Amino acid sequence: MSRKELTKAIAYFRTSSETNVGADKDTLQRQHQAVAKYAQSAGYELIAEYSDDGIKGADPVDQRPGFADMMKHIAGNGVRTIIVETASRFARDLIVQETGWRYLKDAGITLIAADSPDAFLDDTPTAVMIRQILGSVSQFEKAMLVAKLKGARDRKKAATGKCGGRKNYEERNPEMVALAKKLARYTVNGRKRSLRDVAAELEAAGHTTADGKRYAATAVSRMISA
Repeated sequence: MSRKELTKAIAYFRTSSETNVGADKDTLQRQHQAVAKYAQSAGYELIAEYSDDGIKGADPVDQRPGFADMMKHIAGNGVRTIIVETASRFARDLIVQETGWRYLKDAGITLIAADSPDAFLDDTPTAVMIRQILGSVSQFEKAMLVAKLKGARDRKKAATGKCGGRKNYEERNPEMVALAKKLARYTVNGRKRSLRDVAAELEAAGHTTADGKRYAATAVSRMISA
């Protein structure tokens, strides 16, 4: 098939903050690969791509900035096909998925899921039932993941008194903190070192901030009280 015969299409991607960690950190790259592979095999030319990053699958499509920009683009270029990696990447929530698909269909736009090209093409009772079942399963899996992450955060908070966030100085550099406490504890010529004195000696020992600067007195105070 020559390039002139290719049907023009737009790729749409979505990532969410809850799942864009750990093993799923490469989710956007995976979506790119899946959509590009399908487009090439099915005779589509991807002329543009739009993405909504940090958008939950339950967020209505008309409230997504990337989706809104895509629709503006489509309104002016005549493209009538959108390709997503999976139905759940379009939307995980069953109602959002169905209403979003119906909105596009009423606008004369075809939505295609690369992993199941017929998922949004058929409007028979059987196809609708299957699509709704898959949407329900995806919605359930999402709810289970959110619950699992919340449970892990709650357990960590109960055990350590904190959950996530930036590590403190002692966690990042216990050797530096131990030296700061030692310097603050022992006097020089009967005089207790000031926080700035401790910072200067830490710098002399090679302990500086990430950008190579001497620690501020407030930072030394936090080290000593850690």
